[in-house]
Amino acid sequence: MDRSKQLAEEKIGKLLLTFSVPAIVGMLVNALYNIVDRIFVGRGVGSLAIAAITIGFPIMIILMAFTMLVGLGATSLISIKLGQDRKDEAEKIMGNSMTLLVIIMLIMTVSGLIFLEPLLRIFGASADVMPYAKAYLRIILYGAVFQGIGFGINNIIRAEGNPKIAMLSMLIGAISNTILDPIFIYGFKMGIEGAAWATIISQAASAVWVVSHFISGRSNLKFRKENLRLQGKIIFDIFSIGFAPFMMQLAASLVTAILNSQLGKFGGDIAISAMGIINSVSTIILMPIFGINQGSQPIIGFNYGAKQYDRVKQTFRYAATAATILVVIGFFLIRIFPVQLISLFAQGDQTLIDIGTNGIRIFFFAMPIIGFQIVSANYFQAVGKPKQAAILSLSRQVLFLIPALLILPRFFKLNGIWMAAPVADALAFVVTSVWIIFEIKNLGKERDSVPSSTKPFISGLD
Repeated sequence: MDRSKQLAEEKIGKLLLTFSVPAIVGMLVNALYNIVDRIFVGRGVGSLAIAAITIGFPIMIILMAFTMLVGLGATSLISIKLGQDRKDEAEKIMGNSMTLLVIIMLIMTVSGLIFLEPLLRIFGASADVMPYAKAYLRIILYGAVFQGIGFGINNIIRAEGNPKIAMLSMLIGAISNTILDPIFIYGFKMGIEGAAWATIISQAASAVWVVSHFISGRSNLKFRKENLRLQGKIIFDIFSIGFAPFMMQLAASLVTAILNSQLGKFGGDIAISAMGIINSVSTIILMPIFGINQGSQPIIGFNYGAKQYDRVKQTFRYAATAATILVVIGFFLIRIFPVQLISLFAQGDQTLIDIGTNGIRIFFFAMPIIGFQIVSANYFQAVGKPKQAAILSLSRQVLFLIPALLILPRFFKLNGIWMAAPVADALAFVVTSVWIIFEIKNLGKERDSVPSSTKPFISGLD
């Protein structure tokens, strides 16, 4: 079946499954980059090395933020354009996004290398952790452009209706990383630097595969030389739509910096190491939700552009239900096997296991409601409403989590830091529920059925 016809006519349940399963597999495998690094580094180097990766994580989040600004912004626009049968405009967006990603990532590499040590101090690196953090992040910055292309352009593969190809590109990178990590860390005795080199080599392999897809004749959309030339109107609209996930990632970086600072103050480097492990477990559980988001985005965007609003609503309901089921399963796994999950990263370090076990139980107490909040914020991005998406995405982290991190530890010490997450999740869930119910109820009633953020772009290309 033709991809456009499939998006317009296929049963939503089957369509969401077709698009989401490869995305979920791809996101889970992609998550192995940091998780595998932490497992091998934790067992092969020690808890200080885990703390170093955790301290450096805000910088890695910032790199991902710029990748999502361009990649997800372009993906949403391309999905809408394909739904409107405007393939030429979709290719212009794709070409501009490629150029933007290369330029931005090169700027980030140079800036990051210049200011690396001051940034790590701001993010909470102690004298003991600093050498490990500098060694790891310096190499990660060398490969920033590969991360940008591999992740950013890969989303466009999914938008054009090739979720299995998008999954394969992630598999190539993650499997390469899993193979190279023990070789570099143990075989070549490179320690934490070996983990970093394994990561960027794997990202380069993924980036090469993604670019080859669009120049080999296999793709629906094509890279064309003339489309690589930047156009102000296209840049503006990419940034407008990508602003929500971009700000969400920047907020995550800020939250992580504050979190690391509070952990260092109330628990020391060992608490920061525990948080690194908790983040890895969180990644394993939440990546399937982001996979559902990626799978639903082209379906929602295409049908919104085609004004098939019943299919948009049905896709959202299916996605929200699936996300909720997954986080509930994750919640029970954490409640039942907390020690085993922490021990996977902290073999033999009983202090780290004890702190991590207590932390993970509290930190994920409100996990059953997280899936709905994430899918709802993604819905607004998929239909080209960046303001609403940004507000909902930021509500948890900026409006609720940061104040909780600053206030609760004063009364409950280290436990207060763990408690901040479920408090923020509960408050964000309430705000999100009110907003998404109103949006779905009024879907299709807005004037011209076109999001205001996309009108300038459409008129500019007509």
